[in-house]
Amino acid sequence: MGQDLALEARNKAGDYFRRGFNCAESIFLAFRELVAPELDAGLVKMFTGFGGGLGHAGCVCGALNAAVFMTGVFTGRTDAREDREPGYNAAREFHDLFVERFDGTCCRTLNPYPYDTPEHLKNCIKITGNTGKLLMEYLIKKGLVRQE
Repeated sequence: MGQDLALEARNKAGDYFRRGFNCAESIFLAFRELVAPELDAGLVKMFTGFGGGLGHAGCVCGALNAAVFMTGVFTGRTDAREDREPGYNAAREFHDLFVERFDGTCCRTLNPYPYDTPEHLKNCIKITGNTGKLLMEYLIKKGLVRQE
């Protein structure tokens, strides 16, 4: 069942990207829909600037940024007296999985094509969908998301 949910996350993230959302927005919308419906869909606007490695700066991949945000939904804290290590650990662990899978974190390295060209969009949809799959696998493995 977990693999089904991971594939659904991949497909939903890819579908949002195909509909015109950027990589970060797509990860947020897919995971909000699948595992965090309590989050307001309007929060998607907070993810817009992460696309293109921080507004086409080519830095940290927007899909990775959004994925780390989603780990925080499950491991973050709401009070400064709470332990921050669970959130830090989840962010680092997912970062390391991402690097292992994609061999880097930098948008311009992951996707060397000029922004918004057909080649760039084709590569980006693969990265976005596969980041969604990787994130869901991680959340399930860590027991942060229930398999239904």
